[in-house]
Parts: sequence; structure tokens; C-alpha cells
Amino acid sequence: MPQKKRGADVPGPDSSAKRYRSDSATSMGKQEPSAGVVEIDEDLHSRQLAVYGRDTMRRLFGASVLIQGLKGLGVEVAKNVILAGVKAVTLQDEGKVELADLSSQFYLKEEDVGKYRAQACLERLKELNTAVSVTAITERITEKLLENFQAVVITDLSYDESIKLDDYCHNHSPPIAFIRAEIRGVFANVFTDFGPSFTVRDVDGEDAHTGIIASISNDSPALVTVVDDERLEFVDGDLVTFGEIRGMTELNDGKPRKVSNVKAHSFMLEEDTSKFGAYQGGGIVTEVKLPKDLQFKTFKESLQAPGEFLLSDFSKWDRPPLLHLGFQALDSFRAQHGRFPAPASKEDGDKLVALAKEINDKAESKIEEIDESVLRHLASGASADLSPMAAMLGGVVGQEVVKACSGKFHPLLQFFYFDSIESLPREPLYPDEVAPLGSRYDAQIAVFGRTLQKKLQDAQTFVVGAGALGCEFLKNLALMGVSTSDNGCLTVTDDDTIEKSNLSRQFLFRDWNIGQAKSAVAAAAAKAINPELKVRALQNRVSPDTEDVFDDAFWEGLDVVINALDNVNARLYVDSRCVYFQKPLLESGTLGTKCNTQMVLPNQTENYGASRDPPEKQAPMCTLHSFPHNIDHCLTWARSEFEGLLEKTPAEANAFLVDPAKYKAAVRQAGDAQARESLEKVVESLVVEKCAGFEDCIAWARLKFEDYFANRVKQLTFTFPEDAATSNGSPFWSAPKRFPRALEFDTADPSHISFVQSGAILRAETYGVKVPEWAKDPEKVKEAVSKVHVPEFVPKQGVKIVTDEKATSLAQPMDDDSVIDQLLEKLEGGTNGLPKDFKMAPITFEKDDDTNFHMDFIAGLANMRARNYQIPEVDKLKAKFIAGRIIPAIATTTAMATGLVCLELYKTLQGHPMELHRNTFANLALPLFAMAEPIPPKKFKHNELEWSIWDRWIIEGDITMQELLDWFSARKLSAYSISCGQALLYNNIFPKHKERLSKKVSELARDVAKVVVPEKRKHFDIVVACEDEDDDENDLDVPLVSIKFR
Repeated sequence: MPQKKRGADVPGPDSSAKRYRSDSATSMGKQEPSAGVVEIDEDLHSRQLAVYGRDTMRRLFGASVLIQGLKGLGVEVAKNVILAGVKAVTLQDEGKVELADLSSQFYLKEEDVGKYRAQACLERLKELNTAVSVTAITERITEKLLENFQAVVITDLSYDESIKLDDYCHNHSPPIAFIRAEIRGVFANVFTDFGPSFTVRDVDGEDAHTGIIASISNDSPALVTVVDDERLEFVDGDLVTFGEIRGMTELNDGKPRKVSNVKAHSFMLEEDTSKFGAYQGGGIVTEVKLPKDLQFKTFKESLQAPGEFLLSDFSKWDRPPLLHLGFQALDSFRAQHGRFPAPASKEDGDKLVALAKEINDKAESKIEEIDESVLRHLASGASADLSPMAAMLGGVVGQEVVKACSGKFHPLLQFFYFDSIESLPREPLYPDEVAPLGSRYDAQIAVFGRTLQKKLQDAQTFVVGAGALGCEFLKNLALMGVSTSDNGCLTVTDDDTIEKSNLSRQFLFRDWNIGQAKSAVAAAAAKAINPELKVRALQNRVSPDTEDVFDDAFWEGLDVVINALDNVNARLYVDSRCVYFQKPLLESGTLGTKCNTQMVLPNQTENYGASRDPPEKQAPMCTLHSFPHNIDHCLTWARSEFEGLLEKTPAEANAFLVDPAKYKAAVRQAGDAQARESLEKVVESLVVEKCAGFEDCIAWARLKFEDYFANRVKQLTFTFPEDAATSNGSPFWSAPKRFPRALEFDTADPSHISFVQSGAILRAETYGVKVPEWAKDPEKVKEAVSKVHVPEFVPKQGVKIVTDEKATSLAQPMDDDSVIDQLLEKLEGGTNGLPKDFKMAPITFEKDDDTNFHMDFIAGLANMRARNYQIPEVDKLKAKFIAGRIIPAIATTTAMATGLVCLELYKTLQGHPMELHRNTFANLALPLFAMAEPIPPKKFKHNELEWSIWDRWIIEGDITMQELLDWFSARKLSAYSISCGQALLYNNIFPKHKERLSKKVSELARDVAKVVVPEKRKHFDIVVACEDEDDDENDLDVPLVSIKFR
């Protein structure tokens, strides 16, 4: 039968309101989602939408997926696919629950033993996303059954059975995506077959790169240069289009053109422009992202000729071919013996090696040297499903399902083999060490032995954060049996509460948990997974303010710290605590399809804070306020205006209303431009633009529109006309500046009315003014707006507009003291008539409530400003991503990251050396894995001394400052400055500090630094700046010094 492409040919929604229905019927044999009307719940899926976009989400809403095998891997894949929001998931498993399944299957309980797996976990999987139809079957998979699905995932079938199913899926019209995956101890593999022809719509998910043109030559090929504020991200061979060019308008035709010889700020355009018009100015160049067609081989063909393997660890470049052979041998062993090899069985290991050699002898491409030790490890753990392996591979496979159903991101092509042999004990395991105990941990004991299992159960563990990463960690740790003995304790803390947007990836939460504490709900859910878990849930932020909660005794008692945080500052603080108390820190983070993990091991690796990403480039203030050239600038400005108008100014006004005398004194004392500007806004709010009724709020919003988008632009273009020149004679309005045009308010324009409506409603909220019902009706708002008198604006001569990109303030120089006095007089006189208890209500920006008008107002501010400068506008969702600084997040990446970290936890609790640990960067979109050994800490040397960030010098005794200096001098170090906290205790350049030499350092810390050392603590810390006694030009970074004075 003729083949159809999967991917780009699947019909998609147009740009209108046409959507896929989440409950639409799938036409048998066609696999195409039927068109219908359904709204995406943007509150629920906002973080996922930031990764996939609406089009991909709608395609997912029409997809049906079959998942075979509901052990640890199968349930992980099911969880991730259901959270992604497909139309339907069917669970198939003919097997019944065994006690060993509880080592990795988080939706099974001991009372489920003997029940069918698929049915036992069905109801719990349904709870993850009620919009997804989830069903379970226990019958064998037939070709008739396969016709109903766009993707089929096999997790526990033999090679022969998999070959038959894949052949059917591959040859079906259109093809059905076939994914086969399995985990065997610390080994895993994935195979994908999306059919003879599959179109990838978006290879990497990144936004198209752009550049602002500075010049184009009339040559063949033409040299194109761009402004130097950002580096070009094009590569040779890319196709690009042009727009907004003046002069050489021939390039504005939208035709894709190839680039070559790409440099940081220029490239060659493979086009003859010699007869084109001369370039005059302007222009944007944009990368063209093309779909990519892929061809897949069947599973049977790929077993014989696998092609290139996706590598995870480049130090194991020769491992995939061996595992390709080993897994075939394992399948043969299972077929011959009806079971997997027994743990730590030399006899079964020998049989597997023999089978592997037999298969290798018949192979087209033979392996010259077979590493038998790897195959014996594979044999020993083959019967076990491990939670971390299931989580890691479940993330990978779940993402492949999304790719198959949507064409978003590049599929795995076609085999991926993974192992974590480094996690295994370094000493050989013997049968008595891996013998089952009749417990839920028997599968894990079969791989690692009883000794490590006891260490896991006795562990004192600290999980910082209970969001997406935290939920996955708690699930994994519960399944692994971490902190489940009477000697163990798992402490989890998070000061946040559950919001609706969390539910699409923080899978321990349900909609009835919204508003509850994350840590408490997550801890309870983890304990439901494993009732033996000893978990303590706290709602404290880990910071300097909570060192009475997380005190010395707490940190000293820990075995390991696992970060599950979403911001750098918190990570840095936890990192500093782990360095101070010499505790291992397992760090991870995600961003859309990307994840990274970092192992921080005391005295072995660098700490988290040793290397940081460069800070994000901030747009100059003058660019944001007067010369924006992209939508990010407009949205950053809009967010700033929102906070200024609706939060900061009302709060400042309340400071005056609460205590006028104190406020006036503070303003007069400050007496600077910032104080004057704040006071001006308070006067505007309480006197000049005070709103008594909703009509006043309408007038305020309408006049704000005029001020922002008409008057300010008229003043700007009056001060700097379109033909203005700089002091050196070049055009003032040259790239990247864009010449703006003033807007004319139009009641027929819905965006104008929306701006006034949202602005008025928010303004009313700050004054406590009742919002009438008609305020939600655009037609009524139009009527009210038409009654507002808008004064005519006349540009003024001599207005100074800041153009200096280094300027940190837009305030104009003037006699601030005089103006402040006048403003205070105006404020006092204008507020006499206010009710005695009147207060304004500051509004804190909340991006995740679509009914509060916050994003409506910000999107309106940004888009009207974009319209001023002819910048493409964005919808409210895109505005929310940028202005709300939403971090893109999906369940698949989170699961993978936590699985990788928990594999490192095995190593950490066994005390494995640094070279056996792995840091990882991965991108599921490409897909790409890059695993490497952690970096050792930077070492410092001075004479016989050697230290790193992990060292802390402890000085015993309640010593004087002179004795402290002598201690350093004895080590050929000259201590010239000593501080404690934020206070300077001693510096040799201050003569008066010599008086402190005879004083106890503890007294100086108490009297000068105001340090209060808790009774339980026997020391305090100081920072010492030193130089080499023999070379006073050589400053040395010495460790933190602890004075043990008690």
C-alpha cells in the first residue's frame, strides 16, 4: 500500500479558532486527529506551552498512545505522556503484580500483589490529567488493536514479538510510530521507528535567529553586516529572509537565501545584488527553519545493521555496540531458559557471554574484543527494574512519544544504549549478598546488595524544594527505600504553595491540593508510595534568615543534600552550606528540553558556585524607555510600568498616609532625584490624578494611552526628527534604533479599548473603587471613553531625552530640594479632604491568574508600544512567557534529570571516588547527551600549605587579635584585613585599629560586628585577607577561618 508521511502531513489547525477536540473520535486506520473545537487550559499548561507552543499541544490533544508493560518503565512513560496531554492512553499488560514491582512502580501497593498490573494502577494514572482518556487491557496485542494508535511503546516483550509488531506499524498506512525500550538493572536501551518517511516540523524548538542589518554591499556575493549589540547565531548554509530594508527593497520579497562565511557580525549572502538599489538603512534578517524528512528502518533491519548509536558518555564510545550484542544475548537467554539470569550467578553469566559470542560470530559487523565483565554485570542485574533507571529512560521515551505525535523536535535515530556500571559496588557481589529478603527492595538488592540497601535506608537526607524536581526526587527516594529505617530521616522543605500551573508536571499534586503547602502534600504522597518512608515536611526557605531552623546540628547530621530549586541564589546558598559543613550536594536543573546535573563532592570536586553562567545581558535604560527594537524591550518596559503605577506608587503613597511627618522628613533627608521622582508620583496619585469613581479610572487609562503612545512619541520625534544626525554627522535613527510613529486612539480598535478597560479596572482596585458590571462590556467602555476630554499636546523646545546607554537614571537635573518642598506642600494641601483611614491597595503582579487583568494590561502596554515602533506584536500568552519570566518546563526532562541524579546517589552513599561520578548536560529535543567526570576543585598553594574551597582553618582558643595575626605570620602569611559578617574588625591601614590588637577576637565580633553566637555553637567565622610575607604584591585567597572560642 502507498506510504504517507507522518509528521508534517498530519492536518493541523489553522490560525483561526479551529482546534483539536480532546475528546474527538479517531478515524480507524487513519490515525489523524479529527478537527474540532477545544480550548487549551493555559493556566494548567503554561510552562508546557512555553516549550511546545499551541500548535504542538493541539496535535497532542488528538493523539492516542498504547503503552505495553506497566512495570517501572511503563508507568514512568505513561505518567509523562498523560501529563503532556494526549487524547488517550491505553495501558496493556498481561502480567500480575509481584512484590518486586514495588521497587520501581510508584502506583502499586502491597495489597495490589496478585492483581493485573495495568488495572491496579489505572485509577491513579487517571488522576494525573482528567482530560486524557486512560484505559487498561490485559489481552494480548493484536494488529487490529494497533490500528487505533499514533504511537506504540513496548517495554516488556521479546525481540521476536517486537519484530512482528514493528513490521506491522512500519508498513501501516500511515505508519504507526513504534518505540521499544527496556531497563535491565543499570543497563537500558531505546529503539525508535517512525516509519519509512517522517517529517520533523521543528528540529530543535529554538526561536529563529535574527539580526539587525547595518549594511549590505552591491556585490556578488553580497557582504551583509549587522549591528554589534548581539552576536550572529547563523551557521554556513543557513537560509534567511529579509524585511524592512530601505533602498535595496529587492531583498524584501520573502525569498529564502543562503548565507556563507558567517562571522560574529557579518556574513556573505549568496546573491548578486550588484544591480539592486543601494542600501539606505533598516532591515531585519531572519533564519528560515525548514522541516526535515527522516527515513527509519525496521527493528529487524536495525538489529542487523544498527547504524550510528546515540552516545551518552564519550568515555564509553565503544560501549553501544557491545550492549547491542549483549541485549540480543539476553533476549536469547530469556527465550531459552524462560527467565533472566540470576543475580551474581557465575554460571548464568558464563551462559550469557557464550550466547553473545555466538551471536557476534554470525553478525555482519563483528566486535573484535568483547568485554566480558560488562556482559556479566548485565546478566547479574537483568531481572531488576530500578527506579532511577525507569525515571531517566521514562523521560527519554516520553519525549519520543511527543515527537512521534507532533513532529516537534528531532527523534532518536534509532538506537540508544545507556549504562551506569559506575553506580555498582566496587567489590564483587556474591549470591548471599544479593539474595532476596522478601521485601519491596529485593530488585534493588539484586543489583547492589544488602549493604548498600541498609545505607540507603539509614540515610539522613535533605531535599531542598518540593516543586517539579522535588516531586520526582521524593518518588524516586521512596521507591529506593532512602531514609526508611528508624535511623533514617528525609527532610523536605519548600515555602511555596500549590498553584494550578504546577499540576502539569508536579505529579504528586492534584487539583484539590491547590493552595496547600507543597512540601506537606509531596511528603504525604511520597509516604503513600512507600509507607516506610521517614519524612519530615517543613515550609521554611533555606536562607540566612532560617539558620535557627537549619542549624549546625541539622547540617552536621546529614549524609547528603539534594537540591530541587528553581533559582540560582538559593542554589548558591545551599552550596555554601554544603561546602561549610563538608556535605555532598547533588545538583540539577531543567530548562524546557534541556537539563544539567552536577555532583558536588567534599574535597573532590569544585562546588556549584565555582562556575556560573554569565549574567543575562540587560538592555540599557534609554533603549527600554525611548529606543526599543524588539518585543522583549517593550515587555520589560511594560512590566516596569505596571509595577511602578500599580504597586510601588500606591505603596509609597501609603507610607505618606500612615505617617506624613516621618515620610516628609525622609524625603527631605534624601533630597535627590530619586526621592523627587517618587514624590511626584505620590502627588499624582493622591492629588492630581486621584480617582473617586470608576469614570475617573476610565479617564485615567484613556489619558495614559495618550501620554504613552502619542504625546511621548511626538515629543521624542520633535526632539529627534527622522532626519536628525549625531554629533559626528551620522543618522541618529540608524540601526538598531527604529523611528516611532504616534498612535491615534480609535474606539473601533479592540486593542485600544482593551488597554483602557484593563487599566481602569486595575486603577480602581488600587483606590478601592467599586468596578461596575458594565466595565466588562467593551461597548459600554467605548461609550465611557468617548466622554473623556483629551487635551491637545504641543511638543516643547529644550526637552532633554537621555540617549546615553550607560545612564542609570532618566531623571533630569534640577534643584531637587526646592521642587521637593513645593511637592510636599501640594501633597499636604491636596490630601486634607481624604478620609482618615484611606489607604491605597498596591497590586502585586500575578501572571498565572487570567481573570485579574494583570497580563491584559501588560500585553496592552507592550503591544501598543511595539506598534509605535513597528515591532511585531505578541499575543497574551507569549507576553506572559516574557513579562512573567516563565521558565519553560516539561515532565519528561524533569524525570530524566532526577533519574540521573539518583544514579549518582548510589555512588555517593558508597563513597565512590570522583572519577566514577558523572555530570550531565542533555537536550531531549535534539537528542543530545554529554556526560563527563566532575571537575576537581581549584587548589591554592603557599609554601607547605595547600587548600581549596572545601578547607576551613579552625583556630582553637579565645584568642586576641594579635594572636590571630601571629598565627598567620607563623605560616609566612601577612593578615592585613579581618572582617566578620559585614563588619571590619581590623585593617592595618587604620591607626586606631591598633588599639584592637589586645582585644579578644570574640569581643570584637560581639561589639563591632554585633554577632550573637548561639549557645550551642562553639565557634564563629571570620574572613581574612592575606598576602605573602615575602611578596606583598601577592594576595592569597585563604580559607574561611573559624575561631573555636568556647
